[in-house]
Amino acid sequence: MIDFGGWELPVQYEGIIEEHQKVRNAAGIFDVSHMGEILVKGPDAEGFLEGLVTNSILKTKENQIVYSPMCYPNGGVVDDLLVYKYSREYYLLVVNASNTLKDFDWLTENKGGQVEIDNVSENFVQLAIQGPKAESILQSLTDTDLSGIRFFHFLPQTLVGGFNAIVSRTGYTGEDGFEVYLEAGSGEALWNRILEAGKEEGLVPVGLGARDTLRFEAALPLYGQEISGEISPLEAGLERFVNLGKDGFIGKEALQEQRDKGLKRKLVGFEMVDRGIPRSHYEVKLNGKTEGFVTTGSYSPTLKSNIGMALINSQYAIEGNEIDIEIRKKCARAKIISLPFYSKKYKK
Repeated sequence: MIDFGGWELPVQYEGIIEEHQKVRNAAGIFDVSHMGEILVKGPDAEGFLEGLVTNSILKTKENQIVYSPMCYPNGGVVDDLLVYKYSREYYLLVVNASNTLKDFDWLTENKGGQVEIDNVSENFVQLAIQGPKAESILQSLTDTDLSGIRFFHFLPQTLVGGFNAIVSRTGYTGEDGFEVYLEAGSGEALWNRILEAGKEEGLVPVGLGARDTLRFEAALPLYGQEISGEISPLEAGLERFVNLGKDGFIGKEALQEQRDKGLKRKLVGFEMVDRGIPRSHYEVKLNGKTEGFVTTGSYSPTLKSNIGMALINSQYAIEGNEIDIEIRKKCARAKIISLPFYSKKYKK
């Protein structure tokens, strides 16, 4: 167990590699109740959010979800979040645990029009069931046809294991799966029912360690590593979630300038040629000069090799180029390869 943004969370149950492989081949259940939930409602809710997030929500249908960064005026990222649309006047934002209060304050500071903002994080438990057998396991606990929930869509109210819940086809592993939100007091009971229901299918509980290696292989960004207040979504390769064609939003001018002038830094994937495991914030060097830093690095249980992502000088961000990673004051060779490392298996 470790402290994670003020929460006590498990790094592993049986082992990071074992849990990782179970999610890739069967299914895993994650307790992600540390994530934050913020309600935004009122007649001007849609326009208010459209002015804060980089992606567009105007054409989003009810019961659809949008992933989007939310930026500072300088183009740095306040947070990346999920926007659950109930209606044009009612949205649920799911934000990163360590950023919940910061995000709530940012929304409140920039509040405009007839909008109510409410931090309801304490009301929710969130469980994620991920992997190729996730649907069949969860289906055994509900009469609702889960195959009818499309990728990045949700059901606002359904019974799962006897509990009223929000069920969305979302996740953070690169696999098909669901995230279930329910009343905080019911979380432990549903967790146990899901584990029991999935026992024969190979379902296992999964900790933070495998959660990180799974999302990392799929090249999904983590706040504080691939994106931050100093790293823009364009630098992090998230341009498809930045709609510079829509009306003004906070950070648009800075991001437009970045794109027009050309990015000075880019996120790349790499595989170690020499021995050594790259870790976050290790320096990336070329010809003895520091040209960037590792954002995430690890042994990949799927690829069975040491890999990483790094933010480096754009002129060197070319697939096939060799770079040096400084590991314990010694340089180890690595080669830039394409992202993602693992092809996502989402059911769309």
